[in-house]
Amino acid sequence: MEKFDRLMMQRALRLAEQGLYTTDPNPRVGCVVVKDGKVVGEGWHRRAGEPHAEVIALRQAADRARGATLYVTLEPCCHHGRTPPCSDAVRQAGVARVVAAMEDPNPKVAGQGLAALREAGIEVQSGLLWEQAERLNPGFVSRMSRGRPWVRCKLAMSLDGRTAMASGESKWITSSAAREDVHRLRARSSAVLTGIGTVLADDPALDARLSAPVRQPLRVVLDRELRISPRARLLSSPAEVLLFTAPGETPSHFEPLLAAGLRIVPVPLLPGGLDLEEVLGYLAGLEINEVTLEAGATLSGAMLQAGLIDELVIYMAPHLMGSAAKGLFHLPGLERMEQRIGVKIREIRPVGEDWRIVASIDY
Repeated sequence: MEKFDRLMMQRALRLAEQGLYTTDPNPRVGCVVVKDGKVVGEGWHRRAGEPHAEVIALRQAADRARGATLYVTLEPCCHHGRTPPCSDAVRQAGVARVVAAMEDPNPKVAGQGLAALREAGIEVQSGLLWEQAERLNPGFVSRMSRGRPWVRCKLAMSLDGRTAMASGESKWITSSAAREDVHRLRARSSAVLTGIGTVLADDPALDARLSAPVRQPLRVVLDRELRISPRARLLSSPAEVLLFTAPGETPSHFEPLLAAGLRIVPVPLLPGGLDLEEVLGYLAGLEINEVTLEAGATLSGAMLQAGLIDELVIYMAPHLMGSAAKGLFHLPGLERMEQRIGVKIREIRPVGEDWRIVASIDY
């Protein structure tokens, strides 16, 4: 039974992955219904406001759900949100057993969905392949448990750890395959965050450009003095832009952009710059789950030293750029070995001509 349970949960996880680019701000969830050793229904959550994975799978199973086992990658919800409680649908379908990969970190659920199923006489098991399930939804888990989004810092560097030539030239360090992979990172993200220095130097669009249509992330710029040009490339695209700035009056030349939907949000100014924790807290209030940070060494270093980066995704290109070129992070104050910031390498794999390194920060 244990081996079969794992196989079915793995199937549910593969279904959940299909919502990688679409479910935001909801979690990615997959579900499989099994009766007498055969799959009789399956589904995955596609978009907020649409049926949850359990409801889709139970509809497919119909009467065969009675006495069946339901495998789901996240605890069935037990509250009214955009849709009715899934725990009610599971109970009404006559399911005999529920296997959930993990409890829902949402305080409105947090074990209550599974408890309601137990009270209804349904056999409940939780924790099977929970690590894989949590990796599908790092942003949702972070927002619910820590009150801030999951921050993924994307960097491109040469073999000698350089991100741009001394002149500032940086196009292109990596191959087209690596750049396409970055667009997939943006597509799965709720927001892409950068600093005004990057906007002024590179004039990026920061949108997700893939062969298939995808939901565009919110573009977020930290611009304490509102130095951004109204003609900046990212302001000319239809995707939404949010500017964080220091408290003060907004210059009149921004009025047409404000009328068109641009949002300018003042946050406290600290000695080192804008209050980064306040920024992430504000984004969490907008139901932003995953943030991809694409910035220069100063902002990336500040986020790292503030303990606000959860993951590094580094694309390493097979060339050398020299000692005068710019580095990955600006990290003042690190003078002794004991002050080093450790990382844990999670994955290394080739992407075209380059290597992609995924690491978590060992704060």
